[in-house]
Amino acid sequence: MNSQHIFDYLKQFLTEDRLRKIEYFAGDSSDFVLPVMEDVYQFRNAAAIVRSLEACGFHKAVAMESENIFNPNLRVTKGAETWVEVEKMPHSIESLKKIRDRGYTILAVSPENNAVMLPDYQISKPVALVFGTELEGVTEEILDFADETLAIPMYGFTKSFNVSVAAAICFYELKQKLIKSGVNYRLSDEKCWTMKVRWAVNSIRSGNQILEQYLAQHSGGAQ
Repeated sequence: MNSQHIFDYLKQFLTEDRLRKIEYFAGDSSDFVLPVMEDVYQFRNAAAIVRSLEACGFHKAVAMESENIFNPNLRVTKGAETWVEVEKMPHSIESLKKIRDRGYTILAVSPENNAVMLPDYQISKPVALVFGTELEGVTEEILDFADETLAIPMYGFTKSFNVSVAAAICFYELKQKLIKSGVNYRLSDEKCWTMKVRWAVNSIRSGNQILEQYLAQHSGGAQ
């Protein structure tokens, strides 16, 4: 069913302010930069990554789960979980292969393997940024699999950023590069309408039930 038609129906349940914000922010939304999180286990870090991602206008993330469930602390997200779609996948190379098949270059965020420094990186195609666990960083298997390795310059003794801080720096820096590059990083029309439907559903009390009822009533209608 056409996502634009669904959104047009859902608009009647939105406040004027929420509808205005959805229309405004959808125009610059992007999945050109896709964070892929390796089994992040601290809820505050998970929440901070989602919050920073949304603040930079990227609205899709992947959480690869094995030992830990991706469950961000909602007090830290400040509502960003309403807008960011988090796709959960197994913590495996197979998951990264699927992401690569979607057109993403796999970038491991790590100082290993002759990494390109973030200020020097030229972004011209969609990238999936793989962030490792808090204690061990990106796993060796993923480092070997990645197309490239990206590092953030550091100038102090510790030579280490918290994973959520590293993510925020990458999101912001890459967004600035995209804005200046002239690359078309925004969502396609189809993806944008699909996202606006999800935003509307998340903004409406009993939004999922309203959507399900609409789809059931129109399941045999025109596409």
